[in-house]
Amino acid sequence: MWVNPEEVLMASALWMTERANPYFILQKRKGHGDGGGGLAGLLVGTLDVVLDSSARVAPYRILYQTPDSLVYWTIAHGSSRKEITENWEWLEQNLLQTLSIFENENDITTFVKGKIQGIIAEYNKSHDIREDDDTDKFKEAIAKFHKLFVMPEEEKLVNYYSCSYWKGKVPRQGWLYLSINHLCFYSYLLGKEAKLVIRWADVTQLEKNATLLLPDMVRVSTRCSEHVFSVFLNINETFKLMEQLANIAMRQLLDNKGFEQDRSLPKLKKKSPKKVSALKRDLDARAKSERYRALFRLPKDEKLDGHTDCTLWTPFNKMHILGQMFVSTNYICFTSKEETACSLIIPLREVTIVEKADSCNVLPSPLSISTKNKMTFLFANLKDRDFLVQRISDFLQQTTSKIYFEREITGSLSSSDDEVSSQQGSVLSCSPQRSALSSEGDSDRQFNLNDSRVPTATQALMTMYRRRSPEEFNPKLAKEFLKEQAWKNHFTEYGQGVCMYRTEKTKELVLQGIPENMRGELWLLFSGAINEMATHPGYYEDLVEKSMGKYNLATEEIERDLHRSLPEHPAFQNEMGIAALRRVLTAYAFRNPNIGYCQAMNIVTSVLLLYAKEEEAFWLLVALCERMLPDYYNTRVVGALVDQGVFEELAHVYVPQLYDCMQALSVISTISLSWFLTLFLSVMPFESAVVVVDCFFYEGIKVIFQLALSVLDANIHQLLSCKDDGEAMTILGRYLDSVTNKDSTLPPIPHLHSLLTDNGEPHPEVDIFKLVRSSYEKFGSIRADVIEQMRFKQRLRVIQAIEDTTKRNVVRTIVTETPFSIDELEELYTLFKAEHLTSCYWGSTSNPMSRHDPSLPYLEQYRMDLEQFKVLFALLFPWACGTHTDDLALRVFRLLDHNADALINFREFICGLSVMCHGDLTEKLKFLYKIHVLPDLSLLEEPDSACEAMQYFFEDITPETSSGTAASEKDDGFVGVTFRSEKVKKMQTPDYRMYLRLWNQETKAKLENMKDLPKLNQSQFIELCKTLYNMFSEDPSEQELYHATATVTSLLLEMGEVGKLFCSPAHKTDEEDEDERIAVPSRSKQERHQLEDSSPKDTATSCAMLLSDDDTSVSSYSVLSAGSHELQCEDIAEDTVLIRSGAAAAGHHGRRGGLPHSVSIDKDWAITFEQFLASVLTEQALVQYFEKPVEIAARITNAKNVRKVGHQHMSLSDYEISLSG
Repeated sequence: MWVNPEEVLMASALWMTERANPYFILQKRKGHGDGGGGLAGLLVGTLDVVLDSSARVAPYRILYQTPDSLVYWTIAHGSSRKEITENWEWLEQNLLQTLSIFENENDITTFVKGKIQGIIAEYNKSHDIREDDDTDKFKEAIAKFHKLFVMPEEEKLVNYYSCSYWKGKVPRQGWLYLSINHLCFYSYLLGKEAKLVIRWADVTQLEKNATLLLPDMVRVSTRCSEHVFSVFLNINETFKLMEQLANIAMRQLLDNKGFEQDRSLPKLKKKSPKKVSALKRDLDARAKSERYRALFRLPKDEKLDGHTDCTLWTPFNKMHILGQMFVSTNYICFTSKEETACSLIIPLREVTIVEKADSCNVLPSPLSISTKNKMTFLFANLKDRDFLVQRISDFLQQTTSKIYFEREITGSLSSSDDEVSSQQGSVLSCSPQRSALSSEGDSDRQFNLNDSRVPTATQALMTMYRRRSPEEFNPKLAKEFLKEQAWKNHFTEYGQGVCMYRTEKTKELVLQGIPENMRGELWLLFSGAINEMATHPGYYEDLVEKSMGKYNLATEEIERDLHRSLPEHPAFQNEMGIAALRRVLTAYAFRNPNIGYCQAMNIVTSVLLLYAKEEEAFWLLVALCERMLPDYYNTRVVGALVDQGVFEELAHVYVPQLYDCMQALSVISTISLSWFLTLFLSVMPFESAVVVVDCFFYEGIKVIFQLALSVLDANIHQLLSCKDDGEAMTILGRYLDSVTNKDSTLPPIPHLHSLLTDNGEPHPEVDIFKLVRSSYEKFGSIRADVIEQMRFKQRLRVIQAIEDTTKRNVVRTIVTETPFSIDELEELYTLFKAEHLTSCYWGSTSNPMSRHDPSLPYLEQYRMDLEQFKVLFALLFPWACGTHTDDLALRVFRLLDHNADALINFREFICGLSVMCHGDLTEKLKFLYKIHVLPDLSLLEEPDSACEAMQYFFEDITPETSSGTAASEKDDGFVGVTFRSEKVKKMQTPDYRMYLRLWNQETKAKLENMKDLPKLNQSQFIELCKTLYNMFSEDPSEQELYHATATVTSLLLEMGEVGKLFCSPAHKTDEEDEDERIAVPSRSKQERHQLEDSSPKDTATSCAMLLSDDDTSVSSYSVLSAGSHELQCEDIAEDTVLIRSGAAAAGHHGRRGGLPHSVSIDKDWAITFEQFLASVLTEQALVQYFEKPVEIAARITNAKNVRKVGHQHMSLSDYEISLSG
């Protein structure tokens, strides 16, 4: 790599000269590579690693020097000899002759420096090098990382840090390299090298803690080892990055979306530290955006552009509050330094004017922002106001054009003022009258999509089915009226809608209970769902329309659970409520097939529908499932399991005296899932649980943790005296059932929570508002960021536990079907999964989404395509050797891929491997025969035997075995109701599944199955011969096996010739056949003897010619004729005459062998499996070879070692530390 010329004073210090000419010197740094220069080389190598001088100075360099000068100039660096040699050769060819023309040394120096700088500038221009790209120092670190750990270019380094790695009791100072998929460590101390590579997907625990010996250390645990790092310059930054990368890996294991790189991450706008990579800056930006979205409940695609300190004028208390302003593509947000003082969200779609006000001493650098509902926000003390206004203006312009575009599409474009800054109208008003979209015309279109006979819900169901009992009407309604008035006063003072000031007063009102008729509006506001609904007009209508008439597993489950959703409430005792619930759940399942539908979603959605209109309920469900309760409702309820672990940690901290007792009874894991998944709706009376939902939408998940801890704390004494989990569940069930809402204007709805009652007296009533306040008083110190930290730790544990469960279940499923031991199967599964992840990391021909689907049954979750299979085939399968390994892998893959979807699962993989390793002679030969008799689907014109094979392989399959076809047709999780003929299905999805059936039946009907196998034609036979010769290329008995193969090949060729007599070719008539049969006996015995004698030789020579153009050695095939003299056709009847017409023989000898085209192959020639088996049995060497069992343990160990030292796909087992020296 050319570098800008830099002056060097001592050219020989720490460097060794390798090449030199009058003007240039090529040097290698001492301590690198072989011949490192003795003790000096060891010291230099050690210093380079410890001090990171190698990141600034590559191992090779080229210096420029004029003959009479003592000053040297560095003009090129190289991380490898090849790279520096290219630069050296370029200098010799292009510059050396030119320099001799100059007379003045200064002119030479100026020319060389100018030339090098010109090359660098040209390179930067042609490669589009930008200012924010990685620095030279970081590029050197990337090159060193790839070289040290044999990583491909696709593996991106994020950052590297100096630290110590503790190997036993000895610290090794070196460098920690953090890449997207791996954690790597390298150390070189006095000739001893230490390397460590850990895949993020294998990390089970990542924690930062301190001891007396090590005040700051990071512990990284995997399933089989634990690693400790210490002495970091900035441990917080390092640990945050490690957390982020491990989180990305867990996300990939969970749902594949992590593999989709987000290319639109923003770069930091101002002075970024130049020592970090562009990728590190992108990851930092992603982390900041995630925190920003979580803080203000913004849509998940919103990206933070920047933030700055400022003050906000708050008219309700006439103060300037210190805080931070955040600006993103669609929002301006503010939060005070004092957490609860004030927060603000201003969507740009609501902004009409942004202007700079006049500065003064009291109000320096003010900025005024006005919105459509006549609110004005005054920010001040902005450091870079002009830049900020420009960014906001840019985003505002984009927002305005988006609104216009949406209006044009919906046909509701209205007139606007000339001023861009005062655009009128909005897709959704933030006024209290909810949603301009809910006009009558829209409602008709929106909800009458599935059946005109079904009544539709055009408003919240609670307003249609509100029941009030006369005796309790007046006092409770009066209290409800006072609550409404309090909220209206709040709106007057603090603003209304999205742009409302959110303060401690807002929280107080929420804790007192939201009025029934304001619940839907405020839930939308506090959850952030109002923003997504405003920016996606018509989205829900389209989803409902598209999902009608589509059916899959999710819709079946939805139908089953519809009548179990709040059946005690009158709104869901008729078709209107049920139909609305069906539409919302089905639309969401259609929107997010990864989640589809999960039990508990029906209960939550039914409550949302009671207080919000259908579209609003849908967007509230989106906010719940995708932002507020992440991963809660996927197929494995990972989010709920993670929060269960968080709850256990919190219980250990806040109720320690109860924790051990609860753990012993396993109560926490039992209760928390039902409490968290339904937000207490399934375990508390309805009118009390909705108060919990009020608080949840305002404060998030911390409310649920606080409340759960309060429930445990309130029952601490009773729980401590429990003897079993049933008793503890009874106590908690009775307590929760007694929680009441005395302010509710609704009559009590019968609570169907199944109490584990002991027929004792009911628990005294507990007021929900007192319970909530108590939870804030005792456990209100729980912070959202602490919960996120705990979630990360638990996510590692939960997802790795799920992966282990998957592995155990897969192994348990197939252990009875294969001779491999459980340990061997687990090792093979690890390799299988690792190869899948490798291809996801570094590219593959197929989409990772198609190969890893956690929602599928265990055996189908990880699948492998051909390219991945080739890698494992070469490492594990005993027949893999020689130049035909890839070709053989393709044949085996086609045979194992029984549903022809170009993917095989672990069972299919093991099925093939077990036959090769543990099958008996017949099974192995049958497998070998089958992989060659498979029809070549690329040929349009197939020989007759290939057609026969087609009929054998692609015969009709039963519905139970054709699930793969349906899976490949669906792309959104739904299957339309369509019908096709069986004939069309067979043509489109050829299926090899009959093989698996065949293998399962082999022990019962071997002879019958042998006869069922299709015949092998001549071209397939030639490929079989090639496979056999290549298979023995590395065997100790290679020559003996070649001779045996030649004999068997000759015998089979002769059998094929004989077989032609018994099958009538298509082009001959019956009369011609009869004439030929009559003509045969007329020949003399001498002629017959001559034919019998010469035929084997001719045939063998013919086979050798057919194979002659193959790329294997000629000597391998020349053995064919050597063994043919001993050939005896003892099995042929005495009256059989071996015939081959002259024309046929001549044609046979004249053909070029090995050609795939039918013109060079004898179409009538074929052999059966019985003939192949019988022929092999005549040769003891072949019998011994195929009967020899294969030890898979040695191959597994070898596969791990190959990966450890690095191979083309280097990478992916649990690496151990490697020490050399």
